[in-house]
Amino acid sequence: MTGAEVPSSFRLAYVPGVTPTKWVRTWTERLPDVPLTLVAVTAAEAADALRAGDADAGLVRLPIERTGLSAIPLYTETTVVVLPKEHDVAAVDEVSTADLAELIVLHPLDDTLEWEQWPGLAAKERPATTADAIELVAAGVGLLVVPQSLARLYHRKDLTYRPLTDAPESRVALSWPEEETTDLVEEFIGIVRGRTVNSSRGRTATPPAETKKAKTKRPDPAAARRKPAGGSAGKSPRGGGTGGSGGKRGKPRWRS
Repeated sequence: MTGAEVPSSFRLAYVPGVTPTKWVRTWTERLPDVPLTLVAVTAAEAADALRAGDADAGLVRLPIERTGLSAIPLYTETTVVVLPKEHDVAAVDEVSTADLAELIVLHPLDDTLEWEQWPGLAAKERPATTADAIELVAAGVGLLVVPQSLARLYHRKDLTYRPLTDAPESRVALSWPEEETTDLVEEFIGIVRGRTVNSSRGRTATPPAETKKAKTKRPDPAAARRKPAGGSAGKSPRGGGTGGSGGKRGKPRWRS
């Protein structure tokens, strides 16, 4: 990625409740010359925004309409029930769907949880958004089941939440147009997957350090001063004989 091929910025869409802060920070450290622009979208808008080219990639909630899109699941969230602080259910640490059987549970149109059967009793009308449903919970109309990050996003002093033990979990994924897997998309995939800067795809890995040369064993001065043992094959200082235990010299050589 050099010269004119480098885009001026990378556009990252994200849905409510998802916080890309740590990944944006890593991006800024690794690619300071390529600004990352955040694009806020609703869960319902996310897939169309990516297909329309309004963002290069997006942090979305599954399931989404996958036509023309690639997606990598990143993590799952605990599902919770949002309720007024003074509600009877708030007295327990966790809730099951059976505990909600006789209670009104709001089902907003932007809900992304995959239910086989929605818990509790249905309200007369479905709220348009999760934000609208939160207002109705505060008004005492009913309870609301959402991913935990949304309960935190729409936190109010008069509301609380409890884990819902047998509910489907929300899955967050990174998605992008399948025909547009650019080098920058690969960079962001590497970041969300925790790859180091040298292992990220789309970048040239730093060559491995040269293998260190084997260390040459230094001679031991003390060993050099020691005389060879009695049975060694060292040469005698005089002539061609070998040093034996008796210390006898070899016979002298006579010249002819």
